[in-house]
Amino acid sequence: MRPVVGGDLPVRLTAWDGSTAGAADGPHVRLNSPDALRRLLWHPGELGAAQAYVAGDLEVDGNVADALRHAWGTVADRDLKDRGTLLARLPRALRAAFTTGAVGAPLTAPKTQIAVRGRLHSRTRDRDVIHHHYDVDSRFYEMILDQHMAYSCAYVTEGDIDGAETDAYPLEAAQADKLDLVCRKIGLDQRPGMTMLDVGCGWGSLSLHAAERYGAKVTGVTIAEEQKAFIDKRIHDRGLQDRVTIELRDYRDVQGRYDAVASLEMGEHAGDKGYPTYAKVLHDAAHDDARILVQQMSRRGRHPGGGPFIEAFIAPDMTMRPVGDTIELLEAAGLEVRDVHAMREHYAWTVRSWQRRFDQNRSQIEQLVDPEVIRVWELYLAGGLLAFEQGRMGVDQILAVRRRTGPSRLPAVRPASWSDPRA
Repeated sequence: MRPVVGGDLPVRLTAWDGSTAGAADGPHVRLNSPDALRRLLWHPGELGAAQAYVAGDLEVDGNVADALRHAWGTVADRDLKDRGTLLARLPRALRAAFTTGAVGAPLTAPKTQIAVRGRLHSRTRDRDVIHHHYDVDSRFYEMILDQHMAYSCAYVTEGDIDGAETDAYPLEAAQADKLDLVCRKIGLDQRPGMTMLDVGCGWGSLSLHAAERYGAKVTGVTIAEEQKAFIDKRIHDRGLQDRVTIELRDYRDVQGRYDAVASLEMGEHAGDKGYPTYAKVLHDAAHDDARILVQQMSRRGRHPGGGPFIEAFIAPDMTMRPVGDTIELLEAAGLEVRDVHAMREHYAWTVRSWQRRFDQNRSQIEQLVDPEVIRVWELYLAGGLLAFEQGRMGVDQILAVRRRTGPSRLPAVRPASWSDPRA
């Protein structure tokens, strides 16, 4: 690795034969076999390292997020983009690979790596991609998420935004604050019985909250069968059959018009070419006086899909863009954007809280899923946390209405409840 990275290694390496290299005070990384180096040779950089970690060929002692944070900070300023420099180092890297026995045919990808087929964002491909990530035993998500099963950024109104959940202010409270924030922004507190569409309803956190707390009549759509089954049981258990309906339906097939429309972290999965269709669906589903809220992650620069690891193991067809580009696409569909609320620090807090629960419930999780799944989620949570902490990713709530001539019928002064859901 030293010939490829250049300079001192940002970590302390221990190889399968007991030899060591790198910074004595750096995070301790163990290479359990030559396969770790072979994966890095065939897929240099993030993907090879991720494959090696997920397959168990590479291990990290201690906290994975801390190790990634240290390594990122050490190499971030090095010139690894200079092709000439990399080519100059290549002979040394190859000699080292031959010496260690790492040279050979490419290894089979870990079974948790997604093999996508079909046309990009076709209904079949979208369903297969969602199935890989969401159609797993709901008990797995129950041990990481909160009681609402909200798999999206929370909204922190108490405690330390640079920390995580506490006994005094748990994840449940922060997610409830987020759900109230959404419901109030789209006006569900104005009158009971409003109809609401939840596009990409996930595990039902918003749909159920809107019905129970605000008396809304909700239609939620998802293409994940496990999610629909989970929400349907909660609907039955809570006696909400007359107020919540969950449809196993592609967002492109949404029918009807509603008093309010919300979509939490679904737009990222529509893709670049599909986003105008997604935005038009939101527009067409809204009554003339309806409010539309989109909560969506943002990213600028390289890797709009989140990077090689995310694209290989989590969401291969996801697309993120700068929030300004998303606003432009929403307005091109006939919407007028009225409010944008940046919440990046809230997502870092949320991920730290998910990590805390993941660690606390690890023994139970190990009995439920394959070890590869555990290692994927270790990397997923650690990498996501760093991206939000360091500003490489953001998340925003975008409130819009259908464009019209004359007043928008939204408050002329931003209500306090759009910042403080308890106001």
